[in-house]
Amino acid sequence: MLDFVGGLAKRLFGSSNDRYVRSLQPVVDKINGLEPTISAMSDDELRAQTDKFRGLLAGGKSLDDILPEAFATVREAAKRTLGQRHYDVQLIGGIVLHRGEIAEMRTGEGKTLVSTLAAYLNAIEGKGVHVVTVNDYLARRDSGWMGMVHNFLGLSVGVVVPNIADEERRAAYQADITYATNNELGFDYLRDNMKYSRDAMVQRPFNFAVVDEVDSILVDEARTPLIISGPTDDKSALYTSVDAVVKQLVADDYEIDEKQKSIILTESGTEKVERMLEAAGLLEGANLYDFENTQVVHHVNQSMRANLIFRRDTDYIVRDGKVIIIDEFTGRMMDGRRWSDGLHQAVEAKEGQPIQPENQTLASITFQNYFRMYPKLGGMTGTAATEAAEFFDIYKLNTVEIPTNLPVQRKDSEDEFYKNAADKFAAIVKSIREAKEKGQPVLVGTVSIEKSEMLSEYLTKEGVEHSVLNARFHEKEAHIVAQAGRIGGVTIATNMAGRGTDIQLGGNIEFRVEDELSDLEAGAEKDAAVARIREEVMAERAKVREAGGLFVLATERHESRRIDNQLRGRSGRQGDPGLSRFYLSLDDDLLRIFGQQNMLHRLMNSGLEEGEAIVHPWISKAIETAQKKVEARNYDVRKQLLQYDDVMNDQRKVVYEQRQDVMDSEAVGDVVVDMRHDTINDLVATHCPQGAYPEQWNVEALRADLAAKLALDMPVEEWAKAEGIDQEIVLERILAAADALMAEKAAGIDPATWVQIEKNFLLQAIDHHWKEHLATLDALRAVIHLRAYAQKTPINEYKSEAFALFERMLGMIREDVTRMLAHAQFQFSPPPPEFGDTNPGGFITTHIDPLTGENEAAPEVEYMHLSPEQFDRAQAAAAALGAGFDAADPSTWSSFVTRNQPCPCGSGEKFKHCHGAIVT
Repeated sequence: MLDFVGGLAKRLFGSSNDRYVRSLQPVVDKINGLEPTISAMSDDELRAQTDKFRGLLAGGKSLDDILPEAFATVREAAKRTLGQRHYDVQLIGGIVLHRGEIAEMRTGEGKTLVSTLAAYLNAIEGKGVHVVTVNDYLARRDSGWMGMVHNFLGLSVGVVVPNIADEERRAAYQADITYATNNELGFDYLRDNMKYSRDAMVQRPFNFAVVDEVDSILVDEARTPLIISGPTDDKSALYTSVDAVVKQLVADDYEIDEKQKSIILTESGTEKVERMLEAAGLLEGANLYDFENTQVVHHVNQSMRANLIFRRDTDYIVRDGKVIIIDEFTGRMMDGRRWSDGLHQAVEAKEGQPIQPENQTLASITFQNYFRMYPKLGGMTGTAATEAAEFFDIYKLNTVEIPTNLPVQRKDSEDEFYKNAADKFAAIVKSIREAKEKGQPVLVGTVSIEKSEMLSEYLTKEGVEHSVLNARFHEKEAHIVAQAGRIGGVTIATNMAGRGTDIQLGGNIEFRVEDELSDLEAGAEKDAAVARIREEVMAERAKVREAGGLFVLATERHESRRIDNQLRGRSGRQGDPGLSRFYLSLDDDLLRIFGQQNMLHRLMNSGLEEGEAIVHPWISKAIETAQKKVEARNYDVRKQLLQYDDVMNDQRKVVYEQRQDVMDSEAVGDVVVDMRHDTINDLVATHCPQGAYPEQWNVEALRADLAAKLALDMPVEEWAKAEGIDQEIVLERILAAADALMAEKAAGIDPATWVQIEKNFLLQAIDHHWKEHLATLDALRAVIHLRAYAQKTPINEYKSEAFALFERMLGMIREDVTRMLAHAQFQFSPPPPEFGDTNPGGFITTHIDPLTGENEAAPEVEYMHLSPEQFDRAQAAAAALGAGFDAADPSTWSSFVTRNQPCPCGSGEKFKHCHGAIVT
């Protein structure tokens, strides 16, 4: 009864979304009412609107107050620069973006143009606007294309893509509007917080971001964090040896869980692996799961995943000696990304490719926590409704469905279901041939490169001409997509999410001009050729419309309904006719793993002939149920990732704020003094407990710690024997001696240089221990789920343990800064000419020439990249200076430099791989 009443109310009054959209109509009417006035302005008058708006904001007006006139100004600028006028529904989309909400707009409704409205309005304040895209091509394209509108109105536009210098990045971020990929934004944030001076940072404070393909970025990509890593020791021999062992396993040796992408050894498999590892000399003891074999077990597990779960041409491809990850949602190559925890190395060993060193995490962040730092965030996509609850739960973003400019004419056919993949592919080829014969273009959607190439082979065998669009042809994907609507065209695409290019019936005029007339100079000849192409496209468009428009044919259902809707949405843009149909079989991964097998098999065996299709509502319901299961599981994965990252995020904020405070401070002497005093307090409290008698003090340990951590040789044994001594007196004496030592050390160095030395030591210690802390948290997270067996909640246990580890990290930072400054010996002298800009040892002296004083930049301390352990070794080498160490004679170095220490020549290689290499 309630459902009936609710349905009746919805028909009478519209849904809440409909009512919200209608509430924006008065604003749209106001914008339209300004159009005659704005259109009458000259170019200079239109450009002057920006300064006028800035004046209004300075006078106390809000962005909402100037919105109607600002949107009308952008609409007119787009007409004059792009020849495009914003539709009313696009104005509604712009309002939604400005309000910090998600605008769901169908494919072909002009989302890219919509972004100019909110971007311009929010950029007027001068605080910066980020327009986020899913790939470099779109960032470059949109910054140049939509940038014409912003430049016309006097705003600066920048673009951030990979492999550009920091100077270019900084300039791009200083622009009024910055186009960038989500990855570059996140990595720049992490890189900025690894810099050693504020001037070296490229980003400025966050203000407002418009995220294109918001579902792809904030949902799909949010399953994995951004990580900046550094290489560790070479273990290629271990990966290769373990790979050889795993390749000998048979099906009875392991159990695979395809849902979780995990694999475990059976009892017999464990015994078999133990024997093979023992024969290979990789096993310590007889038991694989002994503590000392933890690392080997980890590598075996990763090698099994690489060999038995991860598939070539589906999860990755091999190109030019490299294993390149394939994005599971977009089908794109993710060149430069690597799987963590040794998985990428295991895949390289599997494929016989050069094994790159395993990496250690230096900094990481999830997209959820990155984008939640923006005070205001808006997004747009063609498909967001199925994840609306997640957008609100995680990001507090409402999703608003924007009506289409023209009614949708596309026909969505019922799914066709076949017994097996062979029958399905035969039916697909038949449908493609029929459509091609009548001139109807076909866009075929597949879920993997493997499936797209399999279908391509079918079509080639049948003599059907076609184009293939997948990660192997990333460079020309936009041009292939743009012409997918031509007469009789057949395009096979691996997942159409985020392609960013419209499929226009009859072809895309701009792309044809670019492809066919790029060699022609501007002039009458080129104008005539452009006119000819335009006429051809219009004539072809009419024929394609008569043939039924674009036929979207999907070879199977994706795990997410949203991705299916994205593929469907490629057809029927701007009122065009179209058709969509999905072809399914029992062999499809989605139904095989998640489907209701008993029901499906009963349907398949109910007298269905070979090659015959079945259409049944039960099947559609089963498929939808399977998709909901996967969506729920993926949401749980993302939610759990966020829960754990939230713990790290609180700590990350503290660390990054501390780093920035250090960089911004004119001096950090007070901080260093506090750290030294805290360290001394801890030492005295540990070895001379409050209330204990002097004879109960651990004076030997106290003296050893004072020498090791403070470079002090104090007569604590004599103090303990003196009358009237207590803990407070000991503390005062040590504090005074430590302060005197550091004052003496600082007195011999230029004050500005000393400040920079303290800053660099402090930043170095923070970075080193934060890196180690991240590694510890990763290891903790990998095992914390076992606490559930003790009836404890893993996330609560993780929070508690992480807090304790963070407290310990802060203590270690204090101690290391104190110890390194106390032991450091500073020698300011010109470097030997043989070594250019390096110094003897390369880690204990600066390269400041005290005679010039012309360098306005802060002095760069050469040892700032060393860990505390490396610093200790450096001190040992430094102590030997003048006693046989000759910086100009490498043959003298081996007495003072360990084989794993950085070579004194400054090459960055270990000594054993450089001047200390053994020649045979």
